[in-house]
Amino acid sequence: MADISYHHGTRLSESNETPVLVQVAQTAVVGLLGTAPDADPVKFPLNTPVLLKGTPTDAVGIGDTGTLKDAIDDVFDQVGAYTIVIRVEEGVDLAATMSNLVGDATARTGVHALLKSEPMLGIKPRLIAAPGFTSGDGVTANPVVAELVGVLDALRAVAFVDGPDTDDATAILYRQQINSQRVYVVDPKVLVWDTATSTNVARPASARFAGVQARVDKKLGFWHSLSNKAINGITGVSRPVTYGAHSNYLNENQVNTVINTGEGYITWGNRGATDDDLWVFLAVRRTADFINEAIEKAYFEFVDKPFSAANVKLMIESGNAAMRTFIAEGAIIGGRVWLDQDLNEPIALASGRITLSLDFEPPAPMEDIRFIAHRNIEYYLELTKAALQAAA
Repeated sequence: MADISYHHGTRLSESNETPVLVQVAQTAVVGLLGTAPDADPVKFPLNTPVLLKGTPTDAVGIGDTGTLKDAIDDVFDQVGAYTIVIRVEEGVDLAATMSNLVGDATARTGVHALLKSEPMLGIKPRLIAAPGFTSGDGVTANPVVAELVGVLDALRAVAFVDGPDTDDATAILYRQQINSQRVYVVDPKVLVWDTATSTNVARPASARFAGVQARVDKKLGFWHSLSNKAINGITGVSRPVTYGAHSNYLNENQVNTVINTGEGYITWGNRGATDDDLWVFLAVRRTADFINEAIEKAYFEFVDKPFSAANVKLMIESGNAAMRTFIAEGAIIGGRVWLDQDLNEPIALASGRITLSLDFEPPAPMEDIRFIAHRNIEYYLELTKAALQAAA
């Protein structure tokens, strides 16, 4: 009931009928899994997400042994991204360590500890790597990667995994053991200068690729591909891949790589480990993830409000306002939100259920740019005309 008590003057109240703000979550968040036997157990407890806020000093206490120190360096060479570190116990051998990384879903250890990030830290990792533990021989699937796929789906994240670093054929066989739009295979390893031995050493490239994607997210936007971007901090690759037929052969088979076109080493490849042509581009998968999630979170505002024409109208307007913003930014080519009456029968609405429809299209990377070159002998006429004018 309106307030009709006596008042002499003006009054103002704010309407709740304003479009909700649809915001995309932090996208440039790296998640690293690995070992660090000498780490400070208080700062870096086992199977517990720890947030590094983008500076190398955050990693003080990680120790010099294991894989995490190098992986953190690989990321921070690219960009000072938020990085969530999960340390697992180093086993008596590689197989035991791999088991620790596979972890336990119930106890949320190993790769499942990634799912503890959001409730514990308020953010979740979107660019995952476990360098040193995601490779394989192309004969059987890597157990860490196999276990990680379900976690990626739950997080709406992607993982960068390392190929076998032997030859092209084995790298492709390795990729064929994986079927996920969220897994991006990288082969070969990269060379990094080791100050302890004063030599170049081969290191898995996955953490550097995760760092490159984080840098792209920060500088360009999450809808941009990480391909054709500079890789900082490397001196070479363990197995050279030449631009052209060689790199095409790998990329066509969803193996991404590193090339040098004469201006330094760059990432090369757009494709996830799937044969689904509509979802093969990693940038498309990620763009859909972030927009879907942003819409879902924003519409919590409407949950449990009463059915009314005003509320339904506001829901549609809020979604379309968000789509216009995404289009203006370049994150999508087009998109809209609407109410399909065929999906909203009275019995469903009376049961408290309303279904909004939306569509949008992320921009695919322009992977194949073609030219058709023609000869034009009419230019000789221009040449002779110019010569005659000069002689006059």
